Parts: sequence; C-alpha cells; structure tokens
Amino acid sequence: MSELKYKRIMLKISGEALAGDKGQGIDTDTVNEICERISVVYKMGAEIAIVVGGGNFWRGRSGKGMDRTTADHMGMLATVINSLGLQDALESRDIPVRVQTAIEMRQIAEPYVRRKAVRHLEKKRIVIFACGMGNPYFSTDTAAALRAAEIDAEAILMAKNVDGIYDSDPSQNVNAVKYDKLSYQEYMNKGLCAIDLTAASFCKDNAIPTLVFGLNDPDNIIRAVKGEEIGTTIY
Repeated sequence: MSELKYKRIMLKISGEALAGDKGQGIDTDTVNEICERISVVYKMGAEIAIVVGGGNFWRGRSGKGMDRTTADHMGMLATVINSLGLQDALESRDIPVRVQTAIEMRQIAEPYVRRKAVRHLEKKRIVIFACGMGNPYFSTDTAAALRAAEIDAEAILMAKNVDGIYDSDPSQNVNAVKYDKLSYQEYMNKGLCAIDLTAASFCKDNAIPTLVFGLNDPDNIIRAVKGEEIGTTIY
C-alpha cells in the first residue's frame, strides 16, 4: 500500500488500445497484458474503477449520414463488448469484477447505481462502467470524469495510444513537443484535443487530476499508480 500514490483510481482505457496491432476488434494477447498489470495494481491495494471506450468497434462520428443519437447508442454498445472482455480476463485472474451499465441490460450486467459502485470498491471489487453516461453527444472521456467525481476517485489515469499530450499530432509532426504538466486552463486555452473539452472543464471544476500516458508499455499502468513521472499530468 505504501507504494501507491493514489488509493482509488479511475482508469480510462481507449477502445483502440484493446485492438493491439490488429487495429480493430479485441486482441486477446493485448487484453491479457493490460489485465495482468491491472492485477498487479489491484494486489498492491488500489481500488480500481474502469471506463473503456468503444473505438475498436465503432465511433459515433463514423456513422456518416446516420442520426447522431443512433450512432452514439451503437458506440455505447461497443463499450459493453469491451467491458465484458475486460471482466472475463480479470476474473480469470481470480479478481472480483462488476460491470455496471448506464443503459439497463440486466441479463448481462448491473445497472449503474452510485452507492452500489462505491460499495463494490470498498469490498475490493473492480468496477467497470459501460455505456458511457448513457446519453448521446457525450464521450467516454466525459463519462470517466463524471464517474470519477461520483466515486471520489483521487485521479483519472487515461491510457491511450500516445505517450502523453503534445502541442500537435506526433504521428504527423516529428517536431511535436510533449508537455509534462499542464493546468486545465492551459489545456483549454491551447485548444488541445487529447481529451475532450467537456471532460477537461468538468475535471477542472471538480479538482480531479488527470494523467495521460501511453499503453505502448502496459507497465505504465503500474508506474502511473505509483506516481512516477510518465506521460502528461493535467491539474
């Protein structure tokens, strides 16, 4: 426990990260690598909540010509697929997990109830929140921020395919500069887009720090919980 900087965390995993080198769908080896590190953090004593995106299957903006609400609902269902995949991989490591969905589907998961989610964490169960906020027009980044506030998480650990926040897209600009630390106000003033502005504004108003780091090395999850200086911290 002494190794932990954060006791209760919100881990946000991008859907694309679960696809590994396949680019889409779920890559079992990648999921197992991620869950092995989550298992280490769990055994260190952290209380872990997870929000996972659905971009490896579907993004709302991919539905060109489609009704936005319908497209976003399809994206929410994609997060359920990923959540169940994570649940299965974690349970195979003898870790108790509960999936809660913002849209009721009782045959496969619990409906989201804040008090129940907090109780699960107190009983050392990992809680995975699926379906985002249950409303269209909001990203899973914003859902992670909202749930983090509701469960009193000490920080949001945002695992992405890029190792931090840059002043421009590092995949397109080899001279892109990486930030080590930013205030939320600086982040919004610079018009950066590593996390959406709604989530950034919410975290600013509720004083929730966010650490953005890359999942290229799954051990970064462990380093982040220990408080090592990786990625970019927004405060």
